[in-house]
Amino acid sequence: MTPKKIGILFGKERSFPMAFIEAINRKNISGIVAEPVRIDKVVQGEPSGYDVIIDRISQDVPFYRAYLKNAALCGTAVINNPFWWSADEKFFNNCLATRIGVPVPKTVILPSRELPPDTSDQSFQNLAYPLDWGSIFNYTGFPAYMKPFAGGGWKNVYKLHNAEEFYQKHGETGQLVMLLQEEIIFSEYYRCYCIGGKYVRIMSYEPRNPHHLRYHADFAPSAERLQQMTEIVLRINAWLGYDFNTVELAVRDGIPYAIDFCNPAPDAERTSVGEDNFNWVVETAADYAIERAIAHQDGTDNLTWGEYLKHGVQHRHF
Repeated sequence: MTPKKIGILFGKERSFPMAFIEAINRKNISGIVAEPVRIDKVVQGEPSGYDVIIDRISQDVPFYRAYLKNAALCGTAVINNPFWWSADEKFFNNCLATRIGVPVPKTVILPSRELPPDTSDQSFQNLAYPLDWGSIFNYTGFPAYMKPFAGGGWKNVYKLHNAEEFYQKHGETGQLVMLLQEEIIFSEYYRCYCIGGKYVRIMSYEPRNPHHLRYHADFAPSAERLQQMTEIVLRINAWLGYDFNTVELAVRDGIPYAIDFCNPAPDAERTSVGEDNFNWVVETAADYAIERAIAHQDGTDNLTWGEYLKHGVQHRHF
């Protein structure tokens, strides 16, 4: 019998991919092997040779994203769904959260400060100029955070204290499309892994600390808060359809606000997350990849599709 192959596609990171492969192969499950994905050619409509692929890098490499879409079309269970990942971004996630009962900061999206390539002033006849800045600022309030509507890693993130500071910093953002977001002054903050839409690990997190100390926080959730946050994390990922994601929750006045929940290749390096969290994410991701390999069926769609798309196809209301 041909073995079921689990591959992981990755870039510069090393500790998680290598530990993930080792964990699967150490379990020594008959007919299942894991390895780094190897690509020597990509021909339209030809299978990849993998039953499951964990994607850790295609957000930065368009060639890999195209490879994964072809692999998925030929039956590979790609984690995460490359079609949805290509369409998703942070502003949509916030919009969806408002429809599924998840508290989020007040957020608006802004056109880029500079014109996109191959456009001119004539391309924006539908856009008011200037925007209704007064209403925007009244809605979000100050201090506020400005950050790109897509992407991650705390790049191009600004804390703004007034309108003058906003205009100055927005002038530095070039062709980036930015979000302006209410500041949530929190008493507790959590970063939550969600794997397979069912396995959740809630980690105390202090984003105000230096990067290497962010998982050293002096608070922990009560049992009630833990259950509340677990339900929020599961609801978000059920609607988005991510197999592997992190959700960041900031607690203000006893209410967890979802701050950032579009992280389909979340940090899982041992030096970042700490030994206990690292071991959990490695073992849980390995077990889930094995589940998906066992469930894999040749010649069918083996992707995960979220409730938002399922409801859209079925013409249902929220």
